[in-house]
Amino acid sequence: MNKNYDVIVVGAGHAGSEAALASARLGSRTLLMTINLNAVAMMPCSPSIGGTAKGHLVREIDALGGEMGKVIDKTYIQSKMLNTRKGPAVHSLRAQADKSQYHIEMKKVIENTDNLYLKQAEVMDIIIEDGKVVGIIDNLKQTYKAKAVIIASGTYLGGKVFIGKNIFISGPDGLKASTELSKNLKAHGLNLVRFKTGTPARINRRSLNFDNMILQVGDSEVIPFSFMSGDISKKQEPCWLTYTNETTHDIILSNLDETALYGGLVEGVGPRYCPSIETKLERFTGKSRHQLFIEPEGNYTNEMYVQGMSTSLPLDLQIEFMSSIKGLENVEVMRPAYAIEYDCINPTKIDAKLEHKKVENLFFAGQTNGSSGYEEAAAQGIMAGINAHLKINSKEPFILDRSEAYIGVLIDDLITKGTDEPYRMMSSRCEYRLLLRQDNADFRLTEKSYNIGLATEERYNTMLNRKEAVKNELNRLKEVMIKPNDLNEFLEKNDSTSIHSSKSLYELLKRPELNYENLSNIDINRPELSKDVIFQCENEIRYEGYIIKQLQQVKKFKKMETKMIPEGIDYNDIEGLRLEAREKLIEILPKSLGQASRISGVNPADVNVMYVYIEKIKREKESVWCYE
Repeated sequence: MNKNYDVIVVGAGHAGSEAALASARLGSRTLLMTINLNAVAMMPCSPSIGGTAKGHLVREIDALGGEMGKVIDKTYIQSKMLNTRKGPAVHSLRAQADKSQYHIEMKKVIENTDNLYLKQAEVMDIIIEDGKVVGIIDNLKQTYKAKAVIIASGTYLGGKVFIGKNIFISGPDGLKASTELSKNLKAHGLNLVRFKTGTPARINRRSLNFDNMILQVGDSEVIPFSFMSGDISKKQEPCWLTYTNETTHDIILSNLDETALYGGLVEGVGPRYCPSIETKLERFTGKSRHQLFIEPEGNYTNEMYVQGMSTSLPLDLQIEFMSSIKGLENVEVMRPAYAIEYDCINPTKIDAKLEHKKVENLFFAGQTNGSSGYEEAAAQGIMAGINAHLKINSKEPFILDRSEAYIGVLIDDLITKGTDEPYRMMSSRCEYRLLLRQDNADFRLTEKSYNIGLATEERYNTMLNRKEAVKNELNRLKEVMIKPNDLNEFLEKNDSTSIHSSKSLYELLKRPELNYENLSNIDINRPELSKDVIFQCENEIRYEGYIIKQLQQVKKFKKMETKMIPEGIDYNDIEGLRLEAREKLIEILPKSLGQASRISGVNPADVNVMYVYIEKIKREKESVWCYE
């Protein structure tokens, strides 16, 4: 048995799966280790992919050549485009998954990928020699050598589950926790922090009264996640909406001391944006009810997911408060809700490649870096897999900055700002979100991925064809001029101001009351175009002024990002830096003045002091060179 690999990935969740696939597809002999083969791409929490901002990440993963978008397109049971009443920058696709089928499909892709080897074993230790990782040791005392190792251990690392006062060592969904690796990472000097998350109960469909709930159906027109998917329409499964009430709240609030969190048993910090029902009631005291979505976990199971009802109350109290909710009067719990505590690293200790700053060729991805969510994990996974392959082949790293992708925002936030809670991607975190829409992810990223060898020729050509179609249509819309006599009656019918001189279709599409569809009445020679191309054209035209403004902002941003900080700079030598700024800069070691400016505790005055110091060093070096 050949135990020598180029890259070893520890953990086969959403981060590990994408990392291993990227590494193997780029040509590295890759070993993917998982504590249980049933845990490959498992969904221990919400059986869904995408959502607000998260849908952007999935589209970007797909544009880079990742697998998540293709797998959910094959295994979804309901699909919805969220935020459609708002602007296109925040439209986000979300799909309910058949969680078992999603796991099966991803596992099948992994098993049939060249250069990729999937094995079940618990990784107990990483081998580090002279500050460089060289392999791992598993629970069977087998040693596997590698040029790079990616840790993508999710919530398994030091996992501890809480259901009321019942506490036991466990990973998610009753699987084994990874306790020895956690100990060994600490022994290697890698400081770990403790976070917490949780998941709602799974309840039996046969025990529910759907007549007392509100039906929630998917979109009639299904838009795929993957740019490579064609028509994926099929019969969709419904979800249901119900609400908590004052009785529900009384039961929970009168038993807070029965929870592990309020009983003081939980050390880890939980996610602010995905709170337990107990935390919701404590935080939003004025609300008389909270919505709950009852979502199927798949086509071949009666398990239903109670979205919005994460809790660590004891099982009997879970049943009691759920029974007070309309439609759940006779609820049968199949899997109890629980809180889970786990170890993760301080993400400021890794760089933009996702490589640890003190251990060469050791990469981290996913919830191990303090993030939450399958999508955030997969985004980091594909980037870690790419960069591990590039690093061991002495190639330039593949880094996306904040102006290029939501993935760039995600990674930059983690490594620059750190996080004191499980980090969740949100559109509000993205400064350039009008440029970084989910519909143009392939235009932004596919060529970059193709150039490093990950995106396929087919994917690249698909993007080029779509880009050419958009370009041609924009040019045509500028050229087609409509005379007032042919237009004013139409404008009047659509509550739009009449014109006195000819206008192009391009100009008319800037009017909010007009769109591509209603202009078909006067644009009689338009070509047959796909709806995604039309959507692109409308966005480019309607938001042209804002897009130009954001491009100018990006230009300023890029200027700061190119002001590189010399390696080995001693911040203690820089006079005028405040103590807090000096400490943060020494801890994070930013690569550029742009990154330094985003560090909490570093203000504009500190950045200016650094700029002057760096320019001084630069002039001194230039004067020495001239003298020589």
